[in-house]
Amino acid sequence: MLRFFLMFVLLLAVLFGLELTPWAQDWFVLPWTSALASISTWIVTLFDGNVVAAGKIMRSTTNGFAVSIEAGCNGVEATLVLLAAMLAFPAPWKHRIIGLIIGIFAVQLLNILRVVSLFYLGQWNYDAFEYAHLYVWQALIMLDVLVVWLIWVRRVPRMDGPGSPPAAPPALAAG
Repeated sequence: MLRFFLMFVLLLAVLFGLELTPWAQDWFVLPWTSALASISTWIVTLFDGNVVAAGKIMRSTTNGFAVSIEAGCNGVEATLVLLAAMLAFPAPWKHRIIGLIIGIFAVQLLNILRVVSLFYLGQWNYDAFEYAHLYVWQALIMLDVLVVWLIWVRRVPRMDGPGSPPAAPPALAAG
């Protein structure tokens, strides 16, 4: 457990450090955020054609309300936490890759729901928007990361290292 914790913290520090570099911002974070705004806008236009995306901004052409998807709201940080947790856990690489693909998809799907719901909520009631944005959705996104990781941990075969205790022998059935 100590090995996992130390590796998790180290990976988080490296991943968050890399995320803050100008190169990562230009080539990964900003395109990711723009894609999130475009996908969210596309979903909203299925119900309301008066919405446009410009970079990281979603705006209603009817009433002018807009949301700007900023760092911390684009799902990148939540994805990095999931990535660090799955990479730090002793599991076969095949399972890590499958878990990351499914996990990143789950986190981003919820984040799209977050952006769309906040866009509508902000047009209805700004105070409710602020509360949901700052408290409810922040917690739900990180809870999603935790739930995805816990489900993955329960399903993945562990690769125990040399310092791990031996597995318990199988129970014998009483006849």
